[in-house]
Formats: sequence, C-alpha cells, structure tokens
Amino acid sequence: MTTLSPSLIDDITHARLRDPFAVLGMHDGDKGLVVRTFQPWASAVKLLDARTAKTIATLERVDDAGVFEAAMPRRKKRFRYRFEITDRAGAPHRVEDPYAFPQLLGDLDVHLLAEGTDLRTYDKMGAHPRTLDGVQGVSFVVWAPNARNVSVIGSFNEWDGRRHPMRLRHESGCWELFIPGLAPGDLYKYEVRGPQGELLPPKSDPYAFYAQRRPETASVVWDLGERAWGDGEWMATREAAQARDQPMAIYEVHLGSWKRRPEDGDRYLTWQELADDLVPYARDMGFTHLELMPINEHPFDGSWGYQPTGLYAPTSRFGTPEQFRDFIERAHAAGLGVLIDWVPGHFPSDAHGLASFDGTHLYEHADPRLGEHQDWGTLIYNFGRSEVRNFLTSNALFWADRYHVDGLRVDAVASMLYLDYSRTEWIPNALGGRENLEAIAFLRTLNEQLYGHFPGTITVAEESTAWPMVSQPTYLGGLGFGYKWNMGWMHDTLKYMAEDPVHRRYHHDKMTFGLIYAFTENFVLPLSHDEVVHGKGSLIGKMPGDAWQKFANLRAYYGFMWTHPGKKLLFMGGEFGQWREWNHDQSLDWHLLDAPEHRGLQTLVRDLNRLYRQRPELHARDCQPEGFEWIDGGDAEHSIYSYLRRGEGERQVAAVVCNFTPVPRHGYRLGLPFSGRWREVLNTDAEVYGGSNTGNGGAVEAADEGWNGRPASAIVTLPPLGTLVLVPDQG
Repeated sequence: MTTLSPSLIDDITHARLRDPFAVLGMHDGDKGLVVRTFQPWASAVKLLDARTAKTIATLERVDDAGVFEAAMPRRKKRFRYRFEITDRAGAPHRVEDPYAFPQLLGDLDVHLLAEGTDLRTYDKMGAHPRTLDGVQGVSFVVWAPNARNVSVIGSFNEWDGRRHPMRLRHESGCWELFIPGLAPGDLYKYEVRGPQGELLPPKSDPYAFYAQRRPETASVVWDLGERAWGDGEWMATREAAQARDQPMAIYEVHLGSWKRRPEDGDRYLTWQELADDLVPYARDMGFTHLELMPINEHPFDGSWGYQPTGLYAPTSRFGTPEQFRDFIERAHAAGLGVLIDWVPGHFPSDAHGLASFDGTHLYEHADPRLGEHQDWGTLIYNFGRSEVRNFLTSNALFWADRYHVDGLRVDAVASMLYLDYSRTEWIPNALGGRENLEAIAFLRTLNEQLYGHFPGTITVAEESTAWPMVSQPTYLGGLGFGYKWNMGWMHDTLKYMAEDPVHRRYHHDKMTFGLIYAFTENFVLPLSHDEVVHGKGSLIGKMPGDAWQKFANLRAYYGFMWTHPGKKLLFMGGEFGQWREWNHDQSLDWHLLDAPEHRGLQTLVRDLNRLYRQRPELHARDCQPEGFEWIDGGDAEHSIYSYLRRGEGERQVAAVVCNFTPVPRHGYRLGLPFSGRWREVLNTDAEVYGGSNTGNGGAVEAADEGWNGRPASAIVTLPPLGTLVLVPDQG
C-alpha cells in the first residue's frame, strides 16, 4: 500500500513535480521512515545502509512507470543510505540518491543572486563538479523563476526529464540539484516547463563552461578549478604595460580563418597549434596584443561569433577550456596581451539558448520595440533586470578571473546606448529621451567592476557615434571605458585613400579632420574585419592605381596610421596585402608572401611596429594633445601632410611627412624644431618594402632657417606615395 496519491504518482511519472524533495528521497512518515525513488529502467530496488552496505529494505514498485517505495515503521531516525538498482538485464548497480543531499545555495548566495549583486555568479550557477557529504558528483543551479518545473537531462539519464527534477529556491528563482556520480565530460541540458506546464525545447546551460561542437548543442560538465598559472611575471607587470602611455598595436584575428590545415580536411587549428603558430607570428610582427573575434560558443559559423549562445564557454571549435588557458599562457610568455571581443548587447533566438528561457521573456524584453534587433535578427538583453545585469557583469569578470584575459573589446556599444538604434518603432525612456538609461548604467558598472577587481585589464568600446566621454572615468560622468574605436578616422581616411591621387587635393580635410577631436577620447585607430567584408573589398583593393601604386598607397597609409595619435589595430591579412575580401570559411592567402611586393608590405608593418614600440614620441602621448603638432597640415595642392610627434623630452620628437601623390618631391623645405642632423628612420618607399628607394640617403641636415613657423628647416626629398619619419640624431 503506497502513501502516495494517484495525482502525485502522475506528477512523478510525467515530470511535473513542483517540489521533488518533498516526495522523493527519505521522509518521516506517520509510522516511521519512508523512502521513494523513480527508476523507470529498474526491475528491482533495494535500500542499503551507506556505512555497512547492509540491505535495509526492498522497495515496492507502486506504479508500472517505475515509482518505488519502502515504508519502515520500525525506523524513526534517518540514516545515510544508497540504492542497489537491478536493471532489466539483471545487473545490479549501487547508486547514491540525489534527493538525499541538502540545499546547495546558502542563504547569502540566495540573497545576493536575488539582489543581483553577486559578482562571481559563475562560482554557484551552472554545473560544478564537487564532493558533497563525502560523495563525488556535480551540482547544477539554473535561474528560471517563472518555470513550473525544471529537470537536468543528459547522457547519464537517457535525456529523460522525469529522472532528475530540480528543487526551486523561491527566494531567488533558482533551481538546484546535486547528482552523484557525474563527472567532467558528461553532457547535459535543462528540461524546462513554462508557467502553464508547457514543455519548452531543451535548454543549454547559460553558465556552461564548455559545450558540444556545433551542430550539437548540449552543455558539457567541466571543472574550471584552480590552475597553477605560469604567467606570474606578465600579470605582475600588466598594469604598467597596458597603461595609456605605452604602445598598443593590436592584431585582430578570426581564429577559424587565420590559417587552416588543408592537408587535414581544411580543418581549424587547435588552441595548441594556434599557440605554436599564431603567437610567435604576432610576436615576430611586433604586435603588442592579439584581439580574438568572439571565442564564446556560438551555433552559426557565419555570425563570426557575434551571436553567442554560451557566454561562459570558449567555443569547442578549437579545443577545451584548459587548452584555451594554455594558449593565453603562451601568449603572455611571448609578451602578448590577449583581448577578446565581448558581446553583451544581444543574443540569438536559437531555441536551445536564452530566448524565452523559462517560458517567459526572462533575459530579453517582452516588447519587440525594446527587445529585438531587426537588422540582426537577435534579441536584446533586458538591462533593467538586476539578474540579467549580474549575469553579464559576472561574465566580464569571469574571463579576467578564470582565463587571465587582459581586456574586452565590447561589441556594438552604440546599439546599446540608443533605444532607437536602427529601428523605426521604439519606446522612449522614462525621461522621454532616446537614451537607454539601463544600458548606460550597466556599462558604467561593468567598467567600474572590471577595472576595480582586475587592475591592469582594459576595455575598448566599439562605439560609432559621437556619444561623449566614452573613455572617460565614470566619476566624471563618462562610461568608464579605457579606449574607444575611432570609427570616424577610419571612414574618413579610407575614403581619402580610395580617391585617385589627382583628386586628393579636393579631399585634403579627410586626413586632417580627425585631429580636431583626436584627444576627446582615448582612441584606437581600427582597420578591422568590418572594412574587408560584405562587398567592401580588401584594404589593398581599395587603393587606386596599378599594382605598384596600390602597394605604395597602402604603405604610405600605414606610415600615416602608425605615426598618427592613437593606438593601432589591424585585421589579419592586412599586414601582407591580401587581395581578396576576407572569407570566414577560408584560410588567409599565405602563398602571396612568395611575391616580393606582399613580403615587402609585411616587412613594413613589422618595422612600423618596431619603430612605434621603440620611439616614445610615437606612443607615450597617443592620448594627449601635447603629443602632436602640425608642421603643415594645409598643403592640399601637393597632398602633403607634415607633423611632429612629441614625447617627454625636448629631443624626444619625430617629424613625419606623407606624400600622397605619385610625384616625387625634390627640394621640399620642411620646418623643424631645431637644426642639426635628422635621421631617416623610416621610408615606406624603401626598396626592401617594394618601393622605388627614393629618399634622403638616411639623413638630412637642418639649418637655422625658419620655415612653417619653426626656427629651423631642412631640404628633403619626398618619395612618391610615401611616408618619411625623421628623428634628431641622438634623439
């Protein structure tokens, strides 16, 4: 005779238990202890004393679906137990009962999660291998406050939602369960029933540390325990190395197409292979940082990672989380910082992801005028919800904490700041304006927390509008980012470079306008992946003229960029002049380096990075107006620009001259701050770079003859489509 009502049995067998711990496991009955379990594949179940392994009782099958129960009227005191389950083939297995274990979240955990102030939610949420009451297993915690039921399903229970229903912690809306016997590598998802009991598509874990490789979508149990990191020296000096007065030359990389293995099915490189190939390449090229396009798990290759479903999981395309940690450590050992693209503005609507996670609009807004990006077909986070902000802020800290990532390039910030961003229908904020007040508050908190808890990390905003003070501290009213991409500079200068040189005199201001606002933000000059896709062509393809002039134009432009105020960013392939537009499904055209013009361009970029890093005047005041002076920014007739870059000392100065016509200029008088010998430390027209070798024989002599408002001047030869950098002897 069972103590269970028919309705309770029906709830067990149809995964509708609201409180499984009130029904399953060991309980005090009217006449003694009662033990219940649901084992649909068992032919028999015995109850054993966990200490002595003695059989205490044989459970009775009270329902054909697999509900077993044993009443023990003579036993009043609870004890540690386990089950011996005999399967239908007659084989016995001894297992622990998930419903014999206590609550996982403490009172403080529940309070902080409900309040949205737990900055390390990743320590509690998700799947964590652990030992509880001396038993090894995995604890699961997921936020789904409006769900009627949530179960853990996986390879360990035949994806059967009846087997492991979870307990709801009403105070926080989190569901929890400890499942004994599970281990890293086990696959799992959550089976969620919505508020009306409707069964939703199985959900991947928002906090999963690892995931199956697409097209599969299950989460993978992974142990991200303590690691004996070997990058202590890097971490100790990182804050000084990433200060604004230090050089920053960023190599932006899409890992899936930087290089592939054609001899092995054109497969991706692994983290190990990337550490072996990419890291030394970037170091040899003189870059200071790698910027990785999103490495979060994402289902669709064509999104390039910008539509992530697993913010806490490095994509399985390249290997395991531990191998990604190894990659970071190898980069640090080579003196390279690692920035990752981070996407807090939106997420895809894939059924296994965050969309309608508990049957309601939990992570996203319910109103599509607030919650949908029409251009991208994605959903927008509800930044007004404290749990959502906490999910995202914790994620930013997670990458710095668990992976030693050195900074985040935050994607599509403009889309977060404006409620009317790329939409015809929108809802004003509480003050009647177009600004997304909740997103602004989130971004400020994000930067405060990341800079506060992980000194030396940096954030870079991809912000394409004139929003003020993006890279100014929050206490001054700014958003608190470390840097902002200078999209205006990029658009203006690329438009200028695309003009035929004969017409450039009419567009002279395109190259000078950026200096009007160059120091209103801490800028990064980006020649990113966005400029070489969607029919825009490659950088070399944008240049006018024949093949020689295209390379000369690009070399001169790089010389202008590397000597212009602002940190530098170049997308892969741009360093050697890849002809075709970037394709995420193909490796870069490395064979082009067999041609001298491509190899020469690559050599120039390497030398520009070396010069930029070695000369303080070219980087120390990248973000200060004292670091730049025009010599002559108005020579539109000849399409020539000349300027000074200054460091701290009087002789810590470089003179830069750019000639953006194919006409060599002999006898060009250049005003300089003092007389004496000035060395030509860079000439983009040098023969080693593929140029005509027109120049000044390595140096010029400046006399005390005023010019351009300067006390001294020198007669220089300007190469065709070339940039010169001159520094005072012993300067």
